[in-house]
Amino acid sequence: MININGTISVDDFIESALYDKNYGYYTKKNPFGKKGDFVTAPIISPLFSEIILIWVISYWINLGKPKKFSFVELGPGNGAFCKTFCRTLKKFPEFEKSIKVYLLEKSEKLIKIQKNIIKDKNVIWVKNLGQIKDGPILFFGNEFFDSVPIKQFEVKKSNICEKFINFENNRFKKFIFKKAPKKTIKNLKELGLLRKKGIIEYPKKGLQILELITKKINKLNGGILLIDYGFIRAQGKDTLQSLKSHKKNVFYKNIGKADITYLVNFQLLNKFFFNRKFFLNRVVSQNFFLKKLGILERAEILSKNLSFKEKSDLYYRLERLLSKKKMGSLFKVIFAANNKGKFNLGFK
Repeated sequence: MININGTISVDDFIESALYDKNYGYYTKKNPFGKKGDFVTAPIISPLFSEIILIWVISYWINLGKPKKFSFVELGPGNGAFCKTFCRTLKKFPEFEKSIKVYLLEKSEKLIKIQKNIIKDKNVIWVKNLGQIKDGPILFFGNEFFDSVPIKQFEVKKSNICEKFINFENNRFKKFIFKKAPKKTIKNLKELGLLRKKGIIEYPKKGLQILELITKKINKLNGGILLIDYGFIRAQGKDTLQSLKSHKKNVFYKNIGKADITYLVNFQLLNKFFFNRKFFLNRVVSQNFFLKKLGILERAEILSKNLSFKEKSDLYYRLERLLSKKKMGSLFKVIFAANNKGKFNLGFK
């Protein structure tokens, strides 16, 4: 088990709970599917992966069909997305010759699960971006940034204070608030995160990852497509959440046995890319994006050869992806690229 004693910042706690080498949530179990703690869009329906592939091919065509093209999935989960992506890829031989598929994954446990599901010799697993040499490059992340640890701050008597968690013998005791350093407050101000009241969530580690990604994009040319649950404008609320066996869990309990996530701040992502002079489309809902790409038309074509039971299952899964009461509105989509990689399919 993970031993935590004393006082620890929120982001360091999440890092230990999720990624501890021996006992972290993502390093010792398979969290996906009915037997796990949650499901993702590629698990719900292969249509999701097929439609994203069509978008990727269109992006490649927009770039002028380069002979070398790198596609990097960030945090590939259980490999369901990549399995469908690579299987469908074989129907497009010209694109298949150009593309190299990379999976950026640091969990050895998940790599084993992914390899067992994907079973494709052409897929390359990497642990750092330095291993990828060819461009143009397209990064793709579905529910990636929601699992990257965040810092939390609260406004206490006009002071910006960082939130810490105090443990005694692995048991939660209390929250402790410490006045944030001037440098941290300056960073929050530059990112537009400062507020007079409420909670501030600062994805410091996530932005550090994005910094590496944008540098890689500027070097090789390309862009990044992100899909995640989140909001367009910060509300000053605590969005940390935890799931265990598909049920809500208090995030500081069941350490290493439950998932911990937060709602992604798409306004912040937008500002981050804008400050680096990247091309940006407006942030849209998953419902809008997938419909614009023709997911309903694709479902109709597939349904013609299905039994009533199979057709019902197809549309039940599709409804989960598109319904405003489920994933359709909560999940947002953002695309950013350097000036040579401009593209707006699915956003207008």
